Amino acid sequence: MAIDESRDFIPVRIAVLTISDSRSLSDDRSGDTLVERIESAGHTLAARDIVTDDRAEIAARLRGWIESPDVDVVISTGGTGLTGRDVTVEAHRDVYEKEIDAFGTVFTIVSMNKIGTSAVQSRATAGVARGTYLFALPGSPGACRDAWDEILLAQLDYRHRPCNFVEIFPRLEEHRRRK
Repeated sequence: MAIDESRDFIPVRIAVLTISDSRSLSDDRSGDTLVERIESAGHTLAARDIVTDDRAEIAARLRGWIESPDVDVVISTGGTGLTGRDVTVEAHRDVYEKEIDAFGTVFTIVSMNKIGTSAVQSRATAGVARGTYLFALPGSPGACRDAWDEILLAQLDYRHRPCNFVEIFPRLEEHRRRK
């Protein structure tokens, strides 16, 4: 597990979506954390938005971005908990064509090392839809840092070995090609 310096870095176009009934762009610390890390890693911030904890609204924003040729990845933050207003996971699953089951497991392992058994309260998830990766992270800046630093930084870097999400972009929609 290392960076292969013989490969060129490929910037990825990433949209950040904050799910919150109370935040605005001026006080969105989790969104700010993700944007800073995305840009520091050399990727492009393709879009940024905040929507309320509404399943249909979240799914509509995700669908809009997966239809955009300018977005390769969507990372959402917030709404992954257990309360009645936490519907981000359900909205993501409404959109997924395939779920990346191991993402939630790996995120839980990373979280266990930071917050112990409180990690069971997160429902972080990931999937793919129309050739776009979708990641749903908890709403805390710490969880966003952990997910980026421990998982996404490497998996969204084409140089990461033995494998990464970027190198399989061209094959995500191979089932849609005409034979």
